[in-house]
Amino acid sequence: MNVLVINSGSSSIKYQIFNMSNNNVLASGVIERIGESQSSLKHRWLKPDDEYEELSLTQEIVDHKEGFQWITNVSEETGLTKQLKELFGIGHRVVHGGEVFHKPTFINDEVIEAIRKMVPLAPLHNPANLVAIEAALKNYPDVPQVAVFDTAFHQGMPPYAFHYAVPYELYNDYHVRRYGFHGTSHQFVSRQAAIHLGRPLNELNMITLHLGNGASAAAVRGGISVDTSMGLTPLEGLIMGTRCGDIDPSLPFYIAQRSGMSLNDIDRMLNKESGLKGICGANDMREIIGRAKENDALAALSLDMFCYRIKKYIGAYFAVLGDIDAAVFTGGIGENAALVRQKCCEGLERLGLSIDAGKNDSPSREVREINQNAAPVKVLVIPTNEELEIAVQTVETILAVK
Repeated sequence: MNVLVINSGSSSIKYQIFNMSNNNVLASGVIERIGESQSSLKHRWLKPDDEYEELSLTQEIVDHKEGFQWITNVSEETGLTKQLKELFGIGHRVVHGGEVFHKPTFINDEVIEAIRKMVPLAPLHNPANLVAIEAALKNYPDVPQVAVFDTAFHQGMPPYAFHYAVPYELYNDYHVRRYGFHGTSHQFVSRQAAIHLGRPLNELNMITLHLGNGASAAAVRGGISVDTSMGLTPLEGLIMGTRCGDIDPSLPFYIAQRSGMSLNDIDRMLNKESGLKGICGANDMREIIGRAKENDALAALSLDMFCYRIKKYIGAYFAVLGDIDAAVFTGGIGENAALVRQKCCEGLERLGLSIDAGKNDSPSREVREINQNAAPVKVLVIPTNEELEIAVQTVETILAVK
């Protein structure tokens, strides 16, 4: 059973083909600079000897439909013709499902139109997702296709958690509320944590921390997200690579009055020039940690701010859940930055979180515990795999429809 997973941007297509019998990646790649004179394709595939081979190509690709045809052609040229002909389904990452989509959804004309209506909530992402869906439907008209939404996992939040304290008409008229993102990652690591702990997911409380250039936290009760740090947009919550996270809502108006910057300029600043980058000029955590160890004051400050904000959310979500069975670190920073994990958990022993330094400093690509043996709360590091989660949800959705 083979599943193709698509993650489309405005000028790019990322893809993976999974053999769902063993979760092997048969092929993966990315097309970049679609619409330019020199589009590029990086393609990696599994050969019959179970070794991977890679190639890089360039040519002009006018649109996503041509991009899908290029992926198909290259896949067939690298021996994947049979795998493509036997596709069980195609799963599409869609960023925003609003309040309409609470779970993965079989794609039809009504679903496409509903996703289109969400464009005002995600003007940079949903249009690109739609282009990919329409192109894939044309290239693979007989293959069932499923939309998997970043926001869906967080639709379990109760109203008192997702509403903003602004005039209620803004919710009725413009759908102003907290939605949350990174849902596929939070859901994946929640499932993996339950497997690792050998307990039913619906019996577990956990705090999941997706830490990368984008970062978010979630309070997960019984496999359901009941609160999360991102809001109407991915700007709210934790400090991120270039995003500010939580700030005083009056700050943009103050900046506009004092500096003369336009709202568009301020929006760009808060999303693209703030966060870690805004404090120390870098948004790569590896560089920041290295500089902090060399007594770079601003790098040390940005690292402390990043971890302090996460620690605050851990405390807040402990209060939301009442008690927790596990805290889970994932994402590029969460999986690889031992110092960040250490600083996020320092002083939380009264909450049951206690890091074992040796375990924390031992790198691994496997699910692992880094807590002290006697600690009542498991602290886990779980490599995320959003593409595999999309593939799994695609299979589950198609089987449910059939």
